[in-house]
Amino acid sequence: MSNQDKINQLIDLRVQAKLGGGQKRIDAQHAKGKFTARERIEMLLDEGSFEEFDMFVTHRCTNFDLDKQKYLSDGVITGYGTIDGRLVYVFSQDFTVFGGSLSESYAKKICKVMDQAMKVGAPIIGINDSGGARIQEGVASLAGYAEIFQRNIMASGVIPQISAIFGPCAGGAVYSPALTDFILMSEKNSYMFVTGPKVTKTVTGENITDEELGGANVHASKSGVCHFVSQSEEDGIMMIRKLISYVPQNNLEEPPVTECSDPINRLEDSLNEIIPDSANKPYNVIDVIDAVVDNGEFFEVHKHYARNIVVGFAKFNGMPVGMVANQPMVLAGVLDIDASKKAARFVRFCDAFNIPIVTLVDVPGFLPGSGQEYNGIITNGAKLLFAYGEATVPKVTITLRKSYGGAHDVMSSKQLRGDINYAWPTAEIAVMGAKGAIEVLYFKELSSIEKPEDKLKFIADKESEYVNKFANPYEAAKLGYIDDVIEPRNTRFRITRALQTLSTKKDSNPPKKHCNLPL
Repeated sequence: MSNQDKINQLIDLRVQAKLGGGQKRIDAQHAKGKFTARERIEMLLDEGSFEEFDMFVTHRCTNFDLDKQKYLSDGVITGYGTIDGRLVYVFSQDFTVFGGSLSESYAKKICKVMDQAMKVGAPIIGINDSGGARIQEGVASLAGYAEIFQRNIMASGVIPQISAIFGPCAGGAVYSPALTDFILMSEKNSYMFVTGPKVTKTVTGENITDEELGGANVHASKSGVCHFVSQSEEDGIMMIRKLISYVPQNNLEEPPVTECSDPINRLEDSLNEIIPDSANKPYNVIDVIDAVVDNGEFFEVHKHYARNIVVGFAKFNGMPVGMVANQPMVLAGVLDIDASKKAARFVRFCDAFNIPIVTLVDVPGFLPGSGQEYNGIITNGAKLLFAYGEATVPKVTITLRKSYGGAHDVMSSKQLRGDINYAWPTAEIAVMGAKGAIEVLYFKELSSIEKPEDKLKFIADKESEYVNKFANPYEAAKLGYIDDVIEPRNTRFRITRALQTLSTKKDSNPPKKHCNLPL
């Protein structure tokens, strides 16, 4: 065979590999409104930047006549490329080959790019579209999953890990995405569950569809497993590219700073009027976020889950930050189990990857009730408390309105190593609201007043007295727990200057093997 023949053979093999399970299966994939594994990589990465590994790998299984069915690449495309010029590693599962099911060889391909990503310190992005373990390979396939899981665990907090679910993801396969930092699902074709509808019906008698059991909207709003939902695969891939723009390559690097055209001293007069005169009237905290961040661009995370707290990424003068804010529009911004877990997870991600945290506080307390207590509001609330206290990144906190009780402590207070804590003049920092406080402080006096009109007048007088003393930021400012009371329209400037000041901050935690987070 001449050299040219050998080159032609290589070209032919490459063409064969790029066909995956064949044109008929590619057409079937397209008919479902889904892209192929390679098309997804092309959309995700900068044009022409993809370098593929292991194109010629095949499985080694001979059980159930599987040796008669072999496809180059064996159901997963792996390699590296760039997003906006920054290196990322990627694997994309190919549903056209054995339904994307995982074999021993397939797992080794994924492990190889994960190992390489760890070596060079670059994010890893996994695109999932798989029927699960390749049953014909038995325990070898299960071992392959465990090898991937171990690498997910070792990479956690070292390199960003992002999972896109663009098809089925069931059984043990769900645990690799679950171990990563962010999960994105597409509305139409993706679902995740440990046990599918058929087994669920057999075991429990429950009749349920794939979508009802583990669809994108279920995991985005009910379980909180999914951080982002896209209407299409194209939208989802654009969201991943956007997410990458806020995070560093690894835990030893700073997040990428970009040029900013939005003046840092831009005044936002609307903020002076945004807090309603009535303490019980809501407003949308996202309006506050949009008003202060660069160009009004806020990339929200976990948008549909625990909506009483808002988390996401933004920039101040081109510097990426993580935003955490209570949302008065939902449950008055109260902290409950889901909100505590959502915010704690986000705070810990930001801390792991050197992203400063800006917290906007308007919290009336923790949600009361037996449902919350029985399900562990104590332990779950402690997760957020722990996350803020453990975090060593710059922390800037602005109290907008209510900051009551234990929830005041939890929301990045000065005592949890908040670096710069500001308050608006509308801030109310106290153990509890006026009504509850009066009932406790003047219980005996109230019991002795017989006439209802006298009781009402006494309560009104005492509430007014309490409000004048505590429903303001100045008592906390007198004690140094608030660094300054600021005019709302200056908030963007004050946050930006605080972040600039804190850019050289050094803080550390005691040496330990690892913490014992209240899980």
